[in-house]
Amino acid sequence: MPQKDKIVQYLTICFFAVGILEVISEYLQNKLLIISLKPLIPLLLIVIYTIESKYKNKLFVLVLLSSMLTNILFIPKSNEYLQYALIAFTIHRILVVSMVLGLQKIKDYIPFSIATLPFLLIFFYLFMETAEIPQRSYLLLLTQNILISVFSGLALSSYVMNDNKQNSVLLIAVLLFVMLQFTVFIEKYLLINEFTNVFRPLAMTFNVLAFFSLYKYVVVAEQSNHN
Repeated sequence: MPQKDKIVQYLTICFFAVGILEVISEYLQNKLLIISLKPLIPLLLIVIYTIESKYKNKLFVLVLLSSMLTNILFIPKSNEYLQYALIAFTIHRILVVSMVLGLQKIKDYIPFSIATLPFLLIFFYLFMETAEIPQRSYLLLLTQNILISVFSGLALSSYVMNDNKQNSVLLIAVLLFVMLQFTVFIEKYLLINEFTNVFRPLAMTFNVLAFFSLYKYVVVAEQSNHN
């Protein structure tokens, strides 16, 4: 339907415009703009998705809402809010992996295991080499490392075994999520309060692109599965 396509196109332009403004706000460290714009990014994506998708995956909507909550909790610089943000982010990542496993069935566990192992080694090495991690955050960060490794292994093995549009878009989304996790981890635990005007905009850029790629994957996967 041309009318629906036009609405989606205009909303997509609006989504990226808000994303660019949010990246600029992060660079300028303008708290008022950050608080105003950050929740709009997942909300706009929910509207775009519900208009475009014929199948309306409720779990994906929950993923975006949990992303909105996580983004808001990451705004303050206090350790207390960081802990709340890590809890929300862990729940969010569980929802993402559950949703992808529902859309992307694992047909062969051997390629999946082989693809997951390098990500586990990289994330756990980075975790073990970081001395500044508070003890109460250990379990949450370990869980997140396992979840992002499973997510990455699933995407990489699916792409290697079957290079189609669905798997290609998923791999792009996963690579962006991996870069996002590295950036946030470095900012929060390795270079604390250093280069904030670089890491915050970079993390927000990866965030916008990763979730847009994930939305594209969900739409393509829904169409593929129903066909």
